[in-house]
Amino acid sequence: MSVIQITIKNFEEEVVKSDLPVLVDFWAEWCGPCKMISPVIDEIAEEMAGKVKVAKVNIDESQELAAKYNVMSIPTLLIIKQGEVVDQTVGAVGKDQLIAKINENL
Repeated sequence: MSVIQITIKNFEEEVVKSDLPVLVDFWAEWCGPCKMISPVIDEIAEEMAGKVKVAKVNIDESQELAAKYNVMSIPTLLIIKQGEVVDQTVGAVGKDQLIAKINENL
């Protein structure tokens, strides 16, 4: 399963109504730490397919979503389960730490 690109148009369907927990990465093209964590996000999407959905929100293209979830700095990683934010991480973190957070919220 690959990473889903999220916009305001598909957010409700892909994230809020998802049967699986969703790891949502709020990022931007100009963000160095976002670029650093991007390969980790891709690996998690592949390795945890079927357990968690992985999505990315470009904050420059979807400012209203960033505002809705009070994203003040990026990368911000949210775990959303049944439409509710159950975990939030700000900044580039390691793969093991992210996987641990996902497993806590499965």
